[in-house]
Amino acid sequence: MSFAVIQTGGKQYKVSASEILKVERLEDSEGKTVEFKNVLFLNDDKSTEFGNPNIKGAKVEATILKNTKNKTILVFKKRRRKNSRKKYGHRQPISLIRITKIFSKDGKLISEAEPQSKLSMREFKASETRGEQQLQAKQDKSKGEQKIKKQIKNMSPDKKKTSVNPEKKITKKKPLTTTKK
Repeated sequence: MSFAVIQTGGKQYKVSASEILKVERLEDSEGKTVEFKNVLFLNDDKSTEFGNPNIKGAKVEATILKNTKNKTILVFKKRRRKNSRKKYGHRQPISLIRITKIFSKDGKLISEAEPQSKLSMREFKASETRGEQQLQAKQDKSKGEQKIKKQIKNMSPDKKKTSVNPEKKITKKKPLTTTKK
């Protein structure tokens, strides 16, 4: 599987074709194609290229799916014994992008994403949670199967059954009596 390491917004990202990323807000509008020319590393199935610091001629193309804001980060500052508190929130502007093509330094196409229909933020979050739910369901299923196997093992006729001896006489025990002194 081929991938690249790109730099944008002061951060580095390992990307592959058809991957969806959250990056710092890009200036272009939704639906536009963006090129990232700060490619630091390329890995094809056959070869690997390192940049010094960038690979000249290599680029990664992406499509902007949505310009939005990230989750709210609450900032709370308190100075003890001064009765001074300050609470405010911050939502970092981000862009949701989908990597479409990765090109090598000579312009050769390394990998390309399959065409995809429009993807909303709700569908993006739903796909993440669905993967987690499927993993949880598999774990629960395997635990249930193990439980059933244990129950079947306990019920199997391989274990020695205790039989009652009819010749043995059953005697009644006398009830204990307490005497008062």
